[in-house]
Amino acid sequence: MRGDFPKAIRWENGELWLLDQTRLPHEVVYEQQESAEQIHASIHALKVRGAPAIGIAAAYGLCVVLKPFIDLPRADFIAELQRQADYINSSRPTAVNLQWALQRLRSVADTAEGDSESLWQTLVIEAQAIHAEDEALCRGIGVHALPLIRDGVGVMTHCNAGALATGGIGTATAPLYLAHEQGISFRVFANETRPLLQGSRLTSWELHCAGIDVTLLTDNMAAQTMASGAVDLVIVGTDRVVANGDVANKIGTLGVAILAKHYGIPFYVACPSSTIDLSTADGTLIPIEQRDSSEVRRFGSHQATLSEIKTLNPAFDVTPAELVSGIITEKGLIKPPFSSGLAALFDR
Repeated sequence: MRGDFPKAIRWENGELWLLDQTRLPHEVVYEQQESAEQIHASIHALKVRGAPAIGIAAAYGLCVVLKPFIDLPRADFIAELQRQADYINSSRPTAVNLQWALQRLRSVADTAEGDSESLWQTLVIEAQAIHAEDEALCRGIGVHALPLIRDGVGVMTHCNAGALATGGIGTATAPLYLAHEQGISFRVFANETRPLLQGSRLTSWELHCAGIDVTLLTDNMAAQTMASGAVDLVIVGTDRVVANGDVANKIGTLGVAILAKHYGIPFYVACPSSTIDLSTADGTLIPIEQRDSSEVRRFGSHQATLSEIKTLNPAFDVTPAELVSGIITEKGLIKPPFSSGLAALFDR
């Protein structure tokens, strides 16, 4: 991947800058994040999106928000940390990395010593560590998934689980970037991912920029493309994996998994271990974010139907574990049965 590819998140001299992904691929614009309200809005509006990137942005964002309070007594600073973390955490309910990153900073605050200013510096170091770790995790996922990408294969993906969604080279895209570096010839089919078109605006753009052979599909072309024999495997990301192996990912993923099962195509999920939520038993307990109906009525900026038409707009769906061929993490490939494999992952 080119070193000059735009990063989703930049932390520079104590300032947080987020790439506004709602303006891609036509404009590359960074916005400085200066308040809790702005950070909350940026996450909710999908200016930054993808579970790992959301977690990183939230960690840095909490540091930004707390900087004006470093002169407070330590107890007051901790109370403000808890209040602001709760607020930022409310921006999106489904992606587990958001809560995970904020809880990690809370835990650091509980054990760190020193006054409020010293504690703030410790939180910044921890946020930077989360960012650096995610970059390494992405490459680890890529290494473990690389054997799946052989010469001549066709890979389908849904939504954007790429560099734009993480602190590194992506989750689902990580093996694609590594395979491309090694000169392996393959083809990617990127589903457009309605209603917000993350596949067409983001995935196809970043893969094209990297020189990878990518073909964009509308969502309703997935079945025909699989039926044609062009697709050998599917790799998607996820915003949450629960204890039994059910996975929550961008709306439309469930349909792709059902199609893959019908056509005998392996369906893989790629994610860092921080996205695994063993405290939730199964997918029926995952909260599904419901977004504004205007997103469904529009196609980009074009109003495609009457404002009076009722809509549904769940941002995610849950793919049952029985449709998943394997879950790829930075620690390795987990095969069914997932309950034991996921639990064992945290015993290593």
